Amino acid sequence: MIFLGILLNLILSGVSPSSASMFSFRSSPASCMEAHRVCAADPRCEALYRGVELCAADAMVSPLGEQVPAECLDSQDALLARHAALLACKCHRGSRREEQCLRIYWSVRLQPGEDELEVSPYEEMPVDTRMASLVAASSSLPLDGQNQCLKAAQDCGLYEKCGSLRSEYVLACTKRVASSDHCNRQKCHRALRRFLERVPEEYSLGILFCPCTDLLCGERRRKTIVPSCSYQEREGPQPNCLHVQSFCRKDDLCRSRLADFLHNCQPSTLYPSGCLRDAPGLCLRAYAGLIGTIMTPNYISNSSADVSLSCNCEGSGNQWPDCLKLQRMFTHNPCLSNSISSMGSPGPQPAEDASQPPPRPSPQAQEDQQLSDNHLPEHNNIVMESDEEEDLREGDESDEGDQFDVIPLYSERATVSNLGSGTRGGACRAAGPGPSLLVLLLLSAFLSSWG
Repeated sequence: MIFLGILLNLILSGVSPSSASMFSFRSSPASCMEAHRVCAADPRCEALYRGVELCAADAMVSPLGEQVPAECLDSQDALLARHAALLACKCHRGSRREEQCLRIYWSVRLQPGEDELEVSPYEEMPVDTRMASLVAASSSLPLDGQNQCLKAAQDCGLYEKCGSLRSEYVLACTKRVASSDHCNRQKCHRALRRFLERVPEEYSLGILFCPCTDLLCGERRRKTIVPSCSYQEREGPQPNCLHVQSFCRKDDLCRSRLADFLHNCQPSTLYPSGCLRDAPGLCLRAYAGLIGTIMTPNYISNSSADVSLSCNCEGSGNQWPDCLKLQRMFTHNPCLSNSISSMGSPGPQPAEDASQPPPRPSPQAQEDQQLSDNHLPEHNNIVMESDEEEDLREGDESDEGDQFDVIPLYSERATVSNLGSGTRGGACRAAGPGPSLLVLLLLSAFLSSWG
């Protein structure tokens, strides 16, 4: 029995070499980083992978549609025959090694078909499809009860991480490049991605998809991503959508976010949601994943929830149907439109173990917040990595808000860290009598039993 117990413990802990063969199934596909690590331990597999990786690098700089050399395809077939896990692996969206993982994912797909471009390279994770309703309901600030986007922005400001990262992308998207009158779109996109990847979705998706019934709310929603920098072309006509897509496919991150969107927002009449996968929350997450890439979408007006890419199909020639199909994935997609609309529907109350929003400010804090409206947060309230902080502080920062299409932020200073120590102190005082009462009860029980 002891031997069986030890053997069972080794198997469950993964120490036994045979455990992998006995329990070879997985609840989700292996990470591409893990699959490559296993391949790298085999010299022959690693040599094949390096050859395929060089072929993939050449394909990235070649014209789209150009034939892949036969020797590259042979190396790819030999690699996948030796280590098939590289073809089944997935990546985790928003992780610090996401781009490295995606490079592995696409390196073994030298000649993807159209169907493979609609398969997401990301692991599937559950998402609440009605987060915006929960965020709007959690806000108790006595402002305009009809402007749900205003409430979502206030909730974001009360959560320190959301408020600071939101301030960071507004600053990056409104700062002028030296000796010019336009922004640095690359830095703006990078800051937007950081916000959407690091802020909990109940806040980030609540700001993006807040339901509106008036033009003022619709304007705030449309200007959330600072479209004058992140979305619209600075000058000249709109580019062709197929040209934009071809540039996107040459970037591993944009290519992956587009494939994720095409996979999760595929329309269908089989389900009431209008989505082939019947998962509106996954569609919203995939749509948000495109923001901060060259294919950033946005709302087209203040009066509707219709969205579109900032491109058209002029000059598509015989590729007009392909261009129209891509464009209509945003403009005439019942899956996407129904998913956005579902964010305004009533939702269930959060679970008891779910993280609750930070406490609301006192009346004095509310008054201070209203007085500080239209104030761009100071640099010391911005959280950023060291490699980006210096970039975001360069250049002249004066008169930033006048030239860019952005709604001024609320003051983000009414955060958890400065809502006042009175609340925490009161909580501590309220919890103080607990131990004393417990001691008295124990002493009473002891005396009773003694007697």
